[in-house]
Amino acid sequence: MIKNLLFDLGGVIMDIRRENCEEAFRQLGMADIGEYLGDYGQKGPFAALEEGKISEEEFRAEVRKHIAREVSDEEIDRAFNRFLTGIPVRRLEELRKLRGKYKLYMLSNTNSIMWRQDIAKAFRQEGLAVDDYFDGIVTSFEAKCCKPAPGIFNRVVEKFGIRPEETVFFDDSKANVEAAAKLGFATRHVAPGLEFYEIL
Repeated sequence: MIKNLLFDLGGVIMDIRRENCEEAFRQLGMADIGEYLGDYGQKGPFAALEEGKISEEEFRAEVRKHIAREVSDEEIDRAFNRFLTGIPVRRLEELRKLRGKYKLYMLSNTNSIMWRQDIAKAFRQEGLAVDDYFDGIVTSFEAKCCKPAPGIFNRVVEKFGIRPEETVFFDDSKANVEAAAKLGFATRHVAPGLEFYEIL
């Protein structure tokens, strides 16, 4: 019996577009940005920030090494947040409806800059906050571990006391879905163009 729904954020609840972020960093003068960003995983300082291995200040210092001119923290953050294009309100409404039937959790590979800035802002569209939509949240930067590593899924199980076989995991990455399935989760791949509530 399914009791819990576990959601990825980017590509499932929040729309993302890597190309927007790359273009924003190129405009700042970071010509090699394409080497660091991927749809399902990052490299270099971007990966280190996502895994909670470096601070925001250390991340920005690393980025500045790739840019010839002076850039502010705000300019770097703004370019980084361009990865996110928003959350359609319909998805927030569907999450609220589902909380009446299931326990809802989020498991996201993300970073502290986006989390406290544009992600937090997107979840305030209905006058609520991100915590109002979920019974629990695990982020990679806090867990110091990224999907598809088993450790981050185990963190969810241990932190919230849930059973994988009673939990459906939704993700837009096939690698993440496969990793969750190996650990006993029921899974649904949210392919481009699909909505999680249509799959349900």
